[in-house]
Order: sequence, then structure tokens, then C-alpha cells
Amino acid sequence: MSKIDVLLGLQWGDEGKGKVVDVLTPKYDIVARFQGGPNAGHTLEFDGIKHVLHIIPSGICHKEKINIIGNGVLIEPLIFQKEISTLEEIGFVPTNNLYISKKAHLILPSHRLLDAANEASKGERKIGSTLKGIGPAYTDKIARTGLRVGDIFSSNFVANYEKIKQSHIRIIKSLGFDENSFIIENQPLCEYEAKWLESLENLKRFNIINSEYYINQALDEGKKILAEGAQGSMLDIDFGSYPFVTSSNTITAGVCSGLGIAPSRIGKVFGICKAYCTRVGSGPFPTELFDENGEQLRQQGREFGSTTGRPRRCGWFDIPALKYACMLNGVTHLMLMKIDVMNEFETIKYCEEYIIDGERTMELPFDMEQSIEPIYSSCPGWKQDLQGIDKFEDLPENMKSYIGLLEEKTGLPIVLVSTSPNRKDTILKAEI
Repeated sequence: MSKIDVLLGLQWGDEGKGKVVDVLTPKYDIVARFQGGPNAGHTLEFDGIKHVLHIIPSGICHKEKINIIGNGVLIEPLIFQKEISTLEEIGFVPTNNLYISKKAHLILPSHRLLDAANEASKGERKIGSTLKGIGPAYTDKIARTGLRVGDIFSSNFVANYEKIKQSHIRIIKSLGFDENSFIIENQPLCEYEAKWLESLENLKRFNIINSEYYINQALDEGKKILAEGAQGSMLDIDFGSYPFVTSSNTITAGVCSGLGIAPSRIGKVFGICKAYCTRVGSGPFPTELFDENGEQLRQQGREFGSTTGRPRRCGWFDIPALKYACMLNGVTHLMLMKIDVMNEFETIKYCEEYIIDGERTMELPFDMEQSIEPIYSSCPGWKQDLQGIDKFEDLPENMKSYIGLLEEKTGLPIVLVSTSPNRKDTILKAEI
């Protein structure tokens, strides 16, 4: 019986999941996204092309591989349409190899207005939402009032849509705003809504399936499937740095509910992390740097959000947070990204433990906003360009020592090292 392998982020998102999925896709028959929505930004670089995916799985550029948008994913049809158009412009035919779950929920235009109103009402307690309507759409899903992809074929769809929109407008007014207080993509609600409704016809072009049956049958037939996560484990709704989190389960457990498979069918769990830490938006970040080192990481790593364009906060590697994420996810293999960003550093630091309330600890506290003092250790940098290196044994000795140190601290093997954003600059340290 085949099992589904899982690939997800272990930090605050932006770990480089898109590249690794793209690299691993040739080993699989199917790639399936299991949660999140257009708040994700998975960047692929190959053959002189740089492409950012938001909703579509990162295996889409392998034309012979099936890609599935699972029931746990949120779809904003107009953003989806633009994403499809961009793929078609560069020669891909997504209608051939992209399947969509009937049970995936839709983000409505009024969800995006409600997102903006909620964020504006929080003042200094803003969570740093991407304003794509993610939170309100998941709220409606849990409240059992959402619309799903399968609903677009119903004769009652427009009436149901209008009913939900009006309920959103009432909430927006209760927050002290109205539907004209905010715009969506530089357009008022009425203009965006018209284009959004038209974009549903694009959605209907695709294979709309009962994805839970499709995936389980594929496993029964011995097909190899890779589940792709979005965001990162430290943004999980239950186990992340609450309330500065996303609205879905970003950890391995989310695969079961987001694709409709049993826990016993989970196979390998590939955990992706950067060789340092970043975070977009508000929220606790124990190892954040406010000095020239932080700025150097930001500039060298091109640390600007692929979805929002916002500069990312940067900091040193956080061992306690990584061990926590590995524990939650049952990680079997680690993959280390963007190690080349630190090529010019004389000294590299990493957080080994925290001091909380005067006590040394490896445990993350219930309240991540309380005072957390990181205890740092350091190791020498390698001060060497990595261009042209394609074997692990040829990497600089100090870099190999840093990698070995992370393996020792986590007790897990690092099987892949990324040395640039490009697909070809990926070193497999061990067989996957």
C-alpha cells in the first residue's frame, strides 16, 4: 500500500517549499496542495523563468504530472484565473494536469473587504494579514455558511452568493465601516465583483473532482503522491505563535483533513527550513535582528514577500523553534534552503536555548509575546561563493560543519541543501 509523502515549512513560511516541490516532482505521480490559499507565494526558477504560484501546486510545470488543489485549500477565482493565464502565456496547459476538489471553499470579494475591515479595526494588534480574504473565508467554512467549488454549478449559486455578501456587509458596518471604505486590487466592490463572477467560467474549465476518492484510489493503485503545504508550522492556527498565525493547520495533521486521507497513510515528512529565520508581518520572533546583519540577510536573500512585496524580518537560526516544529510534524528528513545567503558572513550565530523568567529552556512558552531571551552560540562562516558546486563533499568545510551541527541539534538528517533559487542548484546529501 502506497503512502503519501508530505512537504511543509518548519518556520514562519517563505522557507522555499515551491522550489523543493518542483525539484522532487519527477519522483512522484501526483502533487496535492492541502491547505492555505492565495496568501501563499511559492516561487519557481528554471530555464530563465521566474514564476510565483499562489493557489496552484508547485508541480504544475511538469506537464506529465497530475496536480490537485485539495479540499483544505481556499480558491479566489479571479486570482486563480490570473495565475492560470500567466502559466498559459509561458506555454503550459494547466487544464490538462490540474484537478480541483469540489469541496474546496471559495473566497468571495466580500471576504476580502471583511479581511481589510477586521485588520483596520485591530489597530496596533494587526496580525499582518495579506488581505486576500483567508481568515473570513475559513471563518465561514467553520460556521457552515461558506460556498464551495461544487456550488458554482448550482442554479441557486448567485442567490446564495448575494445572501452571504449581505451578511458580510452587515459585519463590516458593525465595525464602523461600509462596503465602500475599502477597495480590492484598486477597484471598488461592484467592479471587482463583476470580474469575479465572470472568472467562475474559467474555474469550470477544469477537472472538478471528488478529490478524497481520487487520492485514495491513486494510493491503492500504487501511485506516488506528494502533499504540499503552504505557510509554515510556526503559523499553524493551533500550535503557532497565536494570535499572529494563519487560519489553517499548516502541520502534517492538516494533510489528513485537507486531502481526506487516513493518518496511517502518511509516509515520509520532509521539513523545509532556511539556514536562518524570517517572518512577514506582526508577531513574536525571538531571534530577530535589527542590525546590519539582519539587513544583510534581507538584501542577500531577497527577503521581500512574493505575495505582498513586504520586506521580511530576518534573524538567526532558532533551534528550539525548529525542534518544536519537527516534533509536531513527525519530520523524517530536513531540507536546508538559502544557505548561500550567508556566504559573506565572517561569523554565523544560532539560538541554542531561551531564557524565560530567568530559566533556561528549550520549550516554547504558551505566550510567545512574553520576554524571550535567545542564548546564542556561533561558528565560523565560509566566505566562499558556491557557484558551480553540485556535490555535498565539495562544499566549504565550515559550511559542512554548520550543516552537521544542525543535524546534531535536531537529531535528523539534512538530505537536501539549496545553494541558489534556481532549480538546478540543489544538492542531494542523501537519497530521498
